[in-house]
Amino acid sequence: MAKPKIGLLIGTRGIVMSSQRDNTVPAPDLMIRLAEEAENSGLDSIWVGDSLVSKPRFEPITALSYLAARTSSVKLGTSVLLPALRNPVTLAHSLATLDILSRGRVVIGAGVGGAFNADQKKDWTSVDVDPSKRAKRFTETVEILKRLWTEDHVSYSGSHFSLQDVTLDPKPARNDGIPVLLATHNKTGSDAQILRAALHGDGIIGITDSPEEFQTVCAKVDQAVLAQKKTLDTFQHVYYMTVNLCDDVAFGEAEARDFLMSYYNVNHWGNSWGPWGKAQDIVSRIKEYSDAGADTVIIRFASWNQNEQWDRFAKQVLPEFKD
Repeated sequence: MAKPKIGLLIGTRGIVMSSQRDNTVPAPDLMIRLAEEAENSGLDSIWVGDSLVSKPRFEPITALSYLAARTSSVKLGTSVLLPALRNPVTLAHSLATLDILSRGRVVIGAGVGGAFNADQKKDWTSVDVDPSKRAKRFTETVEILKRLWTEDHVSYSGSHFSLQDVTLDPKPARNDGIPVLLATHNKTGSDAQILRAALHGDGIIGITDSPEEFQTVCAKVDQAVLAQKKTLDTFQHVYYMTVNLCDDVAFGEAEARDFLMSYYNVNHWGNSWGPWGKAQDIVSRIKEYSDAGADTVIIRFASWNQNEQWDRFAKQVLPEFKD
């Protein structure tokens, strides 16, 4: 089996968290260093996350535009963007512009987003979006994005958006638009998300599943794609791992928990993330996700010291996945 491509999450949430903890202004230095190091090390992609007021961070499209100017070949992704927070026409314009400026390097991981507590709901209510309608709004937004990127004179009538004879220019650098990977998880048990990925996605991105669960969801989605008479030749399967590289597992687990509790304010990952351990533990888990169907594995470091984590990863883990 081919080795998986490796991506790196550049944690803009962590940058903002650290600045809040230290009472300083957030700075881009870590972003620049990690992006340039990732490209120079031959990584396939770099990624940034998204949220509004519930988990403060840099706005993702702006951040990727900045990183596009500091790199030349590494792919630029979102893991994951919350399109339903935004107007689809302005979002299509922003992403198309980013794709042109980066010479066709953008890939969009996109999800419905959470609204499971008061903080998360503020992300939606602060932009006058009913959180209970976010799934349908998400689907309509993805439909509109993909049409505006590939068609002229687009008209659309949905529950949330209506367009009449809209042509977006400039369109993305690639004639078939920007790849959109839809967040799809076995744990939710939702047939709707499986069908949505098959109908509207260019791939899937997972974050919460074990390797066995990810393999199950990959199989379900692939079957649904084929049922739509579509090809799997370019369909992507991406998994987003959260790890901590350490010699002392107890220390790594404690640091990861502290970092993630600051990140989310609630433990919703249980035992599904990790490992917190030595390099070989990380290598083994990446291989498990690859065997389960992941062609790309994104790595996020659950640590306050992102530079140290990257240095260890580049020296101790990454060589295992180079040709």
